Amino acid sequence: MAGKSFYSLRIACEEYIYNEISSLLQVQPKDSDSSNTWWIYEVVEKEDDEYYDFISNFLDLLEGKYSFLEKLEISRKDITIWRVYEYDDQCNMEYDAEELKRLGENGINLCISCYQASDDDEDWKVKR
Repeated sequence: MAGKSFYSLRIACEEYIYNEISSLLQVQPKDSDSSNTWWIYEVVEKEDDEYYDFISNFLDLLEGKYSFLEKLEISRKDITIWRVYEYDDQCNMEYDAEELKRLGENGINLCISCYQASDDDEDWKVKR
């Protein structure tokens, strides 16, 4: 079984402003979560896919738009960038110092969750 990464930009907010966030960031979220309190844009990367530079790509969506998000009562503490990683044998990650510096300068938290791959393809849905 090959590993997968699920990258997501998550914004804590009420469902009634999802369309405004989507319009501002010019991307469509995945189906809303069951509690309808998170706008989530997600990209799935399989092991054989070309690397998706999720930190840079998500920050590119956000930078220059914080004042507009604040008008929607969304602060930087309401925004997180996630990597959920499915692995087979070992989980190792490395991040570029400049990307991490950029995250810090933007005041955005990076969240990482790793889990062992299973034969049950549905298993990942519970964990992310």
